[in-house]
Amino acid sequence: MPESASPFKQLITELTPRYGAGEARSLVRILFEDAFHTRDGANHVLTPEEAIRFEQIRIRLLAGEPLQYVLGEADFFGLKLHVTPAVLIPRQETEELVVWVLSWLKETSIRDPWVLDIGIGSGCIGIALKARRRDIELWGLEKSPEALDVARANAGRILNGQEFTFLQGDILEEAIWDDLPDFDIIVSNPPYIPRSETELLPEHVLQHEPEMALFVEGGDALLFYRAIATFAGKKLRPGGALFLECNEFNAEEVTGLLKESGFAKVQLRKDIAGADRMVFAGK
Repeated sequence: MPESASPFKQLITELTPRYGAGEARSLVRILFEDAFHTRDGANHVLTPEEAIRFEQIRIRLLAGEPLQYVLGEADFFGLKLHVTPAVLIPRQETEELVVWVLSWLKETSIRDPWVLDIGIGSGCIGIALKARRRDIELWGLEKSPEALDVARANAGRILNGQEFTFLQGDILEEAIWDDLPDFDIIVSNPPYIPRSETELLPEHVLQHEPEMALFVEGGDALLFYRAIATFAGKKLRPGGALFLECNEFNAEEVTGLLKESGFAKVQLRKDIAGADRMVFAGK
């Protein structure tokens, strides 16, 4: 990179072919805010130490590594979450699911609700819920030991001594279901991408984010939804609710599955981009 070039502007130019101008600018702005603590990245003069760190980060970003993994943290619902390649990077769309759950709780008479986050990953959903509702009895289930470590670390730091129960386990294994209590809310952003849709994902997602959290094996995009619906039929308390994030391409199939499973008031909601993304089902 030429010495005369502004690091801020030059990196935007270099990242634009991969991400587009708007997202590239957003990424570089976040980089300067979080790594160099300035909101005026375009005019920030890097110290010699900062210049070394900037170049290290720049190399990783140009290789396609997501900024959140490079910095080791991601913003979600006003929280700073630690993230590693063992967990999905929390998305803005998932924040909308959290908002829906909190709104539903506010409208109900449920107090001290028991909440299960299935496939907790970084812990973003469950932790964000309990950060806003301290009366939540938070449980989480996660198959990946590495992801579970990340979730526990985030919960321990953000929830500041509040109790939570995160367990290792696979919701597809019915043998573990009896080890879990009944819940008022079950929430999940499960794997839902068939391998046949691999080409639809951006390269940086495919190369760096955990396949276990992205893809459903065997071509059955509804595999986890079926398991969760059956589990919820047994473990969701009367008056409780199931909240799921889904793929816009099979959202109608998910709602149909939930109706066939006996749930009431099944609702499909669009995200801020207008894609069918979230499903509610009451019991």
